[in-house]
Amino acid sequence: MRRATALRATGLVVGSLFVLAPVGVTPEGCGELSGGRLCVEGPIGGAGTFTTRYVQRPGRPGVSVRLGYQRKDDRITAFPGWFGTRTTRQGRAELTGALDTEPGECVRGLMEDDQERLYVTSWRCS
Repeated sequence: MRRATALRATGLVVGSLFVLAPVGVTPEGCGELSGGRLCVEGPIGGAGTFTTRYVQRPGRPGVSVRLGYQRKDDRITAFPGWFGTRTTRQGRAELTGALDTEPGECVRGLMEDDQERLYVTSWRCS
C-alpha cells in the first residue's frame, strides 16, 4: 500500500512539473529563428568566455554560419565582433571567445548566414 501511495505521489509531482513549465518561452539571450534558435551565453559585467550557438530545427540541411556578438552601453552600440565561421554538424554550430565586459553593458549574439542575412538574439545586460 505504501509503495502505491509513493508512486502516485511521485507521479503527481512529476506531472505538476510539466504543467508548471512555461511552454514556448525563449531563454534569456536567445532568439527564435524560422530555422532554429540562436543564443549567446557568458558573464556580462566582467571578463569571461562567451559562446554564440545556433541549433537548427530537426530535418534542416547543414548550413555555414558566421557567429559572433555585439556590445552596447548607455552611450554606444559597437560594431559586430566575430568568433568565426562554422558549418552546422548534427544541427548545431557554436563558437567561443573571451570578452571583457563592463558593469552596465549589454551583449547579444549575432549570426550571419551564407546569403549575408544577419540574425540577432535579444540583449542580455548586467
